[in-house]
Amino acid sequence: MLPPALKGRLRLPAIASPMFLVSGVDLVVATSRAGLVGSFPSLNQRTSEGCEAWLKDIRSRLTDADAPWAIQFAVHHTHKRMEEDIALTVKYQVPILISAIGITREATDAVHSYGGLVFHDAINVRHAKKALDANVDGIIAVCAGAGGHSGTYNPFAFIGELKPLLGDKALILSGCIGNGHSLAGAIAAGADLGYLGTRFVNTKESIASERMKQLVIESDIRDVVYSSEIDGLGANWLRQTLPDKPVGSDKPGASLAELLSDHKRWRDILSAGQGVGSIDDIPTVAELVERTEHEYFSAAERLQVDPHRHNGNVRIAGSSLSDTSAVELSR
Repeated sequence: MLPPALKGRLRLPAIASPMFLVSGVDLVVATSRAGLVGSFPSLNQRTSEGCEAWLKDIRSRLTDADAPWAIQFAVHHTHKRMEEDIALTVKYQVPILISAIGITREATDAVHSYGGLVFHDAINVRHAKKALDANVDGIIAVCAGAGGHSGTYNPFAFIGELKPLLGDKALILSGCIGNGHSLAGAIAAGADLGYLGTRFVNTKESIASERMKQLVIESDIRDVVYSSEIDGLGANWLRQTLPDKPVGSDKPGASLAELLSDHKRWRDILSAGQGVGSIDDIPTVAELVERTEHEYFSAAERLQVDPHRHNGNVRIAGSSLSDTSAVELSR
């Protein structure tokens, strides 16, 4: 179920996901102004002071007429700035916290104290149940093919297992949602919101490097490699940026981790989702959202229901010339 705080505030049921070294202030602001949830990882700023400066900037540029926005960080002992990031989230009353790796009831209570929402990344049902126990407002089902750290489940199967557990909580689907057609498919399949990542790498407001944007244009699904050897967690990486085994190496079985001494994860070794092959340009966020909206409602019109409900039949668009109406997927 879509949280009441989001109803009537989104142009499309979508979140532009927080991406390391990609999502910055301009991307968040442009996305929220265009009617989607904009977001950024707190660690895109190396210090708490830098993160606070970004929060002030975003707050000063957005109004209640814009879509809500989000900050993302791990609520987990491995995140050394966790307490500072939670304090800043509360201080600036960030509308949405997106948590990863872990989440606690203390963190959700802190965000709920000012009316904020908490959505949590989950790659399996066990992770989702733990987050629900911590009273999150929604689960982000990170499925096979998603950019960055990713799960391996088919989205239809994962939705089917999660739906009965969520009750009135939101279900956000992540994985290869890169245009309005796939966003409509996610909503039709049972998600309340879609999570768009790689498509927003290639926007003018993104702080991704020109090298990364060009690689996104040049790559397709064959270039996306799933591996946990880069940083210990399963993620999808662009094959062209993975280190080659040295010629004449005396370690024929050398793992990727052993070849990383001269590479920086997420800077030199780049991540993208399996939907990368459909991206061939670098529009502004406003242009991208307008295009996505057109695709979304075009997809909705492809499924039309016979209002006379003859035997409960559903007619595909084009099979009947009269008495049909589009399914309103976003309501």
